[in-house]
Amino acid sequence: MTPPPTWLTRLAGRDDLRDHAWFAAHPPPRTGVRESAVLVLFGPGERGVDVVLTERAHTLRAHPGQVSFPGGGVDPGDDGHVGAALREAQEEVGLDPESVDVLAVLPPLHLTPSRNAVTPVVGWWPAPAPIGVVDRREVARVVRAPLADLLDPARRFTAVFGDYRAPGFEVSGLFIWGFTAMLLDSLLDLAGLTVPWDDTVERGLPDAVMSPWMRTLAEHGEGA
Repeated sequence: MTPPPTWLTRLAGRDDLRDHAWFAAHPPPRTGVRESAVLVLFGPGERGVDVVLTERAHTLRAHPGQVSFPGGGVDPGDDGHVGAALREAQEEVGLDPESVDVLAVLPPLHLTPSRNAVTPVVGWWPAPAPIGVVDRREVARVVRAPLADLLDPARRFTAVFGDYRAPGFEVSGLFIWGFTAMLLDSLLDLAGLTVPWDDTVERGLPDAVMSPWMRTLAEHGEGA
């Protein structure tokens, strides 16, 4: 059993996360949102600490092909946000919930387009076991992305779509942008791990990670 790294336990113990610029800018409203949770699962890998990411199925109506953390809506039978995050991870990648040490429940973040209040649950996987795609109708790939790659300045850029500009990563063949990239960027920064990178390097979104409405905008030059 491998203990969590010091930077992760310090991150999990911080009580000022709501003051971080990104968390402070996205508080959910009190009503009218769907409660969701994602599992940000770190563990010891072949190349140091890694984090579990999924590539959503390209046939899904919502966010096809996009990279995400395991997670989804909080169901009535769940034990709150932690229970939802662990259940979804089990359903999506075959993770044994009992194998996860839950370290922290972070402040919820509001995703305006989908009206979701997403609560990140940070976990440590002391003894990783094989995981993979459980249902290809939902998940195309499961990747344990090394933090060494996520921190590599050569793999970092500003993702651009229309007026949208925010941090992006490309790791293990995954183009990571949007909520997942912003959460990774914020957590790496809060953990004191971030290596300086050139945010003037801009990359447009590849077709594979665009929803149909985004492709329509791009075809008309509105997402360029």
